[in-house]
Amino acid sequence: MKTLIVYASKYGCTETCVKQLAGQMTGDTDLLSLKEKKDGIDLQDYDAVIIGGSVYVGKIQKEVPEFCTRHLETLLQKRIGLFICGMQEEAVLQQELQQSFPEELLSVAIAKDHFGGAFNLEKMNLMERVIVKKVSKVTTNVTSIAEDRIAAFAAAMVQAKN
Repeated sequence: MKTLIVYASKYGCTETCVKQLAGQMTGDTDLLSLKEKKDGIDLQDYDAVIIGGSVYVGKIQKEVPEFCTRHLETLLQKRIGLFICGMQEEAVLQQELQQSFPEELLSVAIAKDHFGGAFNLEKMNLMERVIVKKVSKVTTNVTSIAEDRIAAFAAAMVQAKN
């Protein structure tokens, strides 16, 4: 079985999660950063496609829904996994997950979850740092990656392949 993990990462947390996820998958797993490459991918080469990205101010990065819309018909023929990364509370993350992907994909996804997130203040611009510090009361870098959720997500995708 061959899996493609498609993602958009702004400051690197989502990319970190994707690499952890890829390390727990069986078979061939390819990674595609939507920030680096948007076209030229042949989804027909893959049995499963996992799609995810980081959420900021309640919205997933625009490259993710654009990819889903552009490839929706093909994606509906694959085993699908969907995830987001973010630093909100559980209820908010669940709501953001539901709002980040087309209903058609959500209804057929084998695995859907959030993997936590990170605040990396050094990588943020001044306005982003001010907002994060004010809203989240954060003054230093914070990482809250949910490795157990990544492992459970990978296990669900692997089990569905067998």
